[in-house]
Amino acid sequence: MSAIDSLPPLREVIATHQLSARKSLGQNFLLDLNLTAKIARQAGDLADCDVLEIGPGPGGLTRGLLTQGARKVLAVEKDSRCIPALREIAAAYPGRLKIVEGDALLIDPMAHLTSPVRVAANLPYNVGTELLVRWLTPPIWPPFWQSLTLMFQREVAERIVAQPGSKTYGRLAILAQWRADTRIAMSLPPGAFTPPPKVSSAVVHLTALPEPRFPANPRTLERIVAAAFNQRRKMLRAALKGLAPDIEDRLQSVGLRPTDRAEQVPLEGFCALARSFDS
Repeated sequence: MSAIDSLPPLREVIATHQLSARKSLGQNFLLDLNLTAKIARQAGDLADCDVLEIGPGPGGLTRGLLTQGARKVLAVEKDSRCIPALREIAAAYPGRLKIVEGDALLIDPMAHLTSPVRVAANLPYNVGTELLVRWLTPPIWPPFWQSLTLMFQREVAERIVAQPGSKTYGRLAILAQWRADTRIAMSLPPGAFTPPPKVSSAVVHLTALPEPRFPANPRTLERIVAAAFNQRRKMLRAALKGLAPDIEDRLQSVGLRPTDRAEQVPLEGFCALARSFDS
């Protein structure tokens, strides 16, 4: 593993600060600095951007983002044991790393960031999906972020980019693809992490669209999608009957078959159904 900056290798950092990954915090550390730099490159040109990083741990991806030219990195870390290691990085990159100790679910990142903003993170497994849903469902769109470059379990990554007709197609795919372009940027085996997780991982890159792909009221769309996929084995006319007594007529009016199941309905179909409810 070649060096990417003047700081020590991550194994040395972890040994010095006695940082063992904690399962309770969903931690799995990436120790290969070449790999973290490669992930940082997936976030695009960072020279004129602030970057939000959640769960930096000992700072492998943090260093990758800084060496890739990020204007500023905001590192939000819940584990107080990691703060001294992150402060060493801050000292090596004066004025470019802001460390906030706390829970990412409770912190307003824009209190510390200046637009444009990109998000790049090896998200803790226990909060990753919740954070993604929050970033995809703000009260105002476009959101505070231009792009998200996020590490997930491979299964979650596949759900984000899933297409109609697949078993992984569901609520997460609808939320993501309605307002963003999505792609899996790279895959990582369990052995890339310490400790190795039981599953493979993948980096997903999402680019925010200036406006949703198809018009629809977000709350109405979310309500319909949730009802449809909560009973995904049922036909639409059964899964959605609690939303409207004339659901079969509504489905047919927007070109959907009442006998289809949720996984067969494209994003455009769900949006059309949502508009029929609001009209």
